[in-house]
Amino acid sequence: MKQILLIALLLSGLMPAVAQVKKEDLATKNTKSPGAETSVTINGKNLWIYYHAPSVRGRHIFNGAGALQPDGSVWRLGADYATVLHTDADLDLNGLAIPKGDYTLYADLDNGQWKLIVNKTLMAGARHIWGVGVSPDGIREGATTDDPATELGRASLTMGKPSSPVETLKITLSGAGGAKGKLLIEWENVTASAPFTLK
Repeated sequence: MKQILLIALLLSGLMPAVAQVKKEDLATKNTKSPGAETSVTINGKNLWIYYHAPSVRGRHIFNGAGALQPDGSVWRLGADYATVLHTDADLDLNGLAIPKGDYTLYADLDNGQWKLIVNKTLMAGARHIWGVGVSPDGIREGATTDDPATELGRASLTMGKPSSPVETLKITLSGAGGAKGKLLIEWENVTASAPFTLK
């Protein structure tokens, strides 16, 4: 019975997959939001984030009336397929315990005080989950981005402003000495960051 339940959970995408996500399966032909990756190796353990990087292209993205991503909304942290985090090690991300594995990432914009959402749902049937809205095959998947039942948890992000506007979304993982690292998100007129530690 336990074996059947485990298989059912894996097939439904409610558990982090045992096998590593294949980045090539996340690629799209959307040249306006090309695939991008950031990675870092700390103490011999590899972490990476694969995302699709949209550009501002004259639009108002964050903060205030008429923003593409309104205050209080949940954003897929990129474009197209949901942004994916892979970690070879257990992490503490600003107080959120993340076991090694694969996860999807979203941002709760929470009226300017962003929180990183770490979600356990990777797949929608046989394919990777579309970030928000309606996927190319016409399935509405936005509910997965703001569903506590599918979340590992949320971590607060430290907000800031870049020295100059950032045209194309950039996500960076970097080492900060020893077992420590930093996640940095930059786009338009916003930066959001969080420290992490390998366990």
